[in-house]
Amino acid sequence: MPKRVAARLFLTAALIFAIHPAGAQTAAPASAGAIAPALMQDLVVANRVLTDLNVIDGFGHVSMRHPTDPNRYLMGRSLAPALVTADDILEYDLDSNPVDAKGRASFLERFIHGEIYKARPDVKAIVHTHSAGIIPFSVSSAPLRPVFHLGAFLAPDVPVFEIRDAAGVSNMLVSTPQIGKALAAKLGDRNVALMRGHGSVVVAATIPMVVFRAHYSNVNAQLQSQALALGGPVNYMQSDESEKTLAVIDQIHGRAWDLWKRAVLEKMAPK
Repeated sequence: MPKRVAARLFLTAALIFAIHPAGAQTAAPASAGAIAPALMQDLVVANRVLTDLNVIDGFGHVSMRHPTDPNRYLMGRSLAPALVTADDILEYDLDSNPVDAKGRASFLERFIHGEIYKARPDVKAIVHTHSAGIIPFSVSSAPLRPVFHLGAFLAPDVPVFEIRDAAGVSNMLVSTPQIGKALAAKLGDRNVALMRGHGSVVVAATIPMVVFRAHYSNVNAQLQSQALALGGPVNYMQSDESEKTLAVIDQIHGRAWDLWKRAVLEKMAPK
């Protein structure tokens, strides 16, 4: 190689290295700022309530869109939900990059949250569960449908996300933005989507409502399974019944949240 060409290549490589040095890290996203302590408390409490209600256990997670910046969301670090405190809450951008992890691990499936927040501006809170009641409906031909009034939000239907369509044969985890985007597309404008052989994702405009929906989707699934086991046709809620019932649920769901929250706060109070 001529010396002049070699020198030119060396200078070009040196310039590239100066601009993008080996091992350089992408700058962390900027924080949207602190949130009100009461909202932070609700996010922590939601983790504990869902654990108490057997909706989530050592796995599963709850997130909240940042109240002052729709391009950020908040969720606990990789930790069993029952152990989450305010100090464990991390802030993420919608690509699910942590603002300041401080060496703490993030959930592998955080892309569930980031991609749904991107696709659904109306969504302010998300729960991912492995609820035992709903799993049979994710792997069978029986669709999950509302059978009692507190399950009215399951209308008009509950889609099932087949991860094989998005990732082929995988470990079943929504561990990339691409799989998260596919899940968000399957959810569409619905309140709940099942994840085949895995669990569910539940969305709402508030923390109290998403907890309500996560709990009662599991309760509805258990009741529906019992009704199907009895044999004969099941008398499901009609679409107009669901619409009328939803208007009432919007007004009264806070009653359940207040009860669940009080019980958790009593457990968390210093002895």
